[in-house]
Amino acid sequence: MPKTQIPASSSLANVRYEIRGRLARRAHEMERLGYEVISLNIGNPGAFGFRTPETMRLAMIENMPAAEGYCHQKGIFPAREAVVMQQQDRGVRDVTAEDVFIGNGVSELIDLVLRALLEGDDEVLVPSPDYPLWTAAVTLNGGKAVHYPCRPERGFEPDPGEIERLVTRRTRAIVVINPNNPTGAVYSRETLAAIAQIAERHRLVVFADEIYDGMTYDDARFVPMATLVHDTLCGTLSGLSKVYRACGYRVGWASFSGTRDKAQEYLQGLELLSSLRLCSNVPGQWAVQTALGGYQSIRDLVTPGGRLYQSRQAIIDGVARSKYLQLTPPRGAMYAFVRVASDRLPSFDDQAFAMDLLENRHVLVAPGVSFNAPYHDHFRITNLPDAETLATVFTRIEDELDSWASGKSRGGVLRAVQ
Repeated sequence: MPKTQIPASSSLANVRYEIRGRLARRAHEMERLGYEVISLNIGNPGAFGFRTPETMRLAMIENMPAAEGYCHQKGIFPAREAVVMQQQDRGVRDVTAEDVFIGNGVSELIDLVLRALLEGDDEVLVPSPDYPLWTAAVTLNGGKAVHYPCRPERGFEPDPGEIERLVTRRTRAIVVINPNNPTGAVYSRETLAAIAQIAERHRLVVFADEIYDGMTYDDARFVPMATLVHDTLCGTLSGLSKVYRACGYRVGWASFSGTRDKAQEYLQGLELLSSLRLCSNVPGQWAVQTALGGYQSIRDLVTPGGRLYQSRQAIIDGVARSKYLQLTPPRGAMYAFVRVASDRLPSFDDQAFAMDLLENRHVLVAPGVSFNAPYHDHFRITNLPDAETLATVFTRIEDELDSWASGKSRGGVLRAVQ
């Protein structure tokens, strides 16, 4: 009997997540061959020696006997109430525990909040560059991602006028990622208020991805979107993964504010979807109250002298020393979106360069097109390694760019790094 191939679903045809794609698979192959790869493609604090605060680990351990059964589909009450208290502290007064959904990380919630909302061909405004899960989740749930530009020449901050021109009768929602992944931009109050007004005029749901809310540098100030959205529905998404360095706990939340009375059918649909997966990871939920109510150790990391601050400075310094690189200094999050100057390397291609850098210098970065950017001259790295490691990284990047400039490096010929 002849063997037949089992095809993937056609729904995956336009779904991309290159952060863990071909380059990452090749990096794993190289590591199995004995090469040491510096992997800068993913913001995974635990891989770089960051620890979850001990108080969170203890809270989880002490409540383990209460974590062996299913919990309510929206999550345990202490975790949801802690999210409510955080929102109230920020000035969002009209939120209760009933408005909070706990999920297996923000990733699961991105899928659920869109699945409960979208019909076929509905449009969602998504930033470009974006965190690619948003675009993928819109596509997987039958919608169309319409990208609004966050241009490098504007410091990657969107132009509200450009956003509004993209609104059509099919537009259902707008996604705001602030502080931004991949660019590190932190949006001004004026920009956020203008986006809120657009959403209210057109009755769009606002999805505010604020997973990096505690990571800002120097004079950057994070403004919660929910404090600006009043006359439409706003879903704020955040979690323990980044600010609290607990990626593996898989705990995120979506908190809804604004015109909830006009969104009861939608919220009931979201609860139905939450019920179908029974509940999210229960042990990790017991860390939420301690995390949000306890000492915010992230502040020690993002201020001068702190490790994330110093690593960010090492990236800025590495770019400044380069003959080829340019950078809008990241004001938040844990990434830098680095540009290669086209006048120095007019034939530069981010995907080909990322593969050559991996094969030849053993450094893994994410090409800019991985984030639905329309240009091919950027790549993203994380500032999670220590400053010394990042100095080494930029030496290797410069060496590879020198090879590109001389025409000696194309096609990824594997060679040892001296």
